[in-house]
Amino acid sequence: MKKFFLLLICVAMAAANPADVAFSKASIFVEAGEIYPLGDLMDAVENTHYAGVAFRYSYWEDVDGVAMFNYSYFKPIPNDVIFDGAHQFSGKLGLDWKFPLISPVVVGFGFTCNWARADLDDGVDKDATYTLPGGTLNDNETEFGWYGRINLPVLNYGKTRVGLNVLWEELWTLPKRSDMLTAGIYVERSLW
Repeated sequence: MKKFFLLLICVAMAAANPADVAFSKASIFVEAGEIYPLGDLMDAVENTHYAGVAFRYSYWEDVDGVAMFNYSYFKPIPNDVIFDGAHQFSGKLGLDWKFPLISPVVVGFGFTCNWARADLDDGVDKDATYTLPGGTLNDNETEFGWYGRINLPVLNYGKTRVGLNVLWEELWTLPKRSDMLTAGIYVERSLW
């Protein structure tokens, strides 16, 4: 799979001259939706909602750069976890390809960085929680990974677009990897 993505990048780089189109278009969008934990995460946290903002800019002829930021609050499932939930801030940086064959569907991928911090109950001793399930979240955790996504613009009104995003991300957590599926609705406004 990684070789396939590298091949796509090389083909895109060879097919276009970035100097002609880089930053010739830019837009900002807001997005909201739901995150569905997969694998082992299904037993650890509940599904949750998220909200975020993003910036899209043209890079090559059919390739856009995307920077996305969102916030979510995960509620733990196990009864022996001593905190109410975990705040998660997520940043994503990637590329979107507009393939004419499947237009208007846009396919993208990139890197993700998630920062999480436990929301401790009142009166809980922070130092006493490190050995308990989820205890390391008290001091923040940062996880890196990658994502793949499908973007489907549904409605266009001049400089405004409304659409759907479906994103699958894999975090490189140890000892196992963590997977999540994100589905959301966005409203995008062209800046120029």
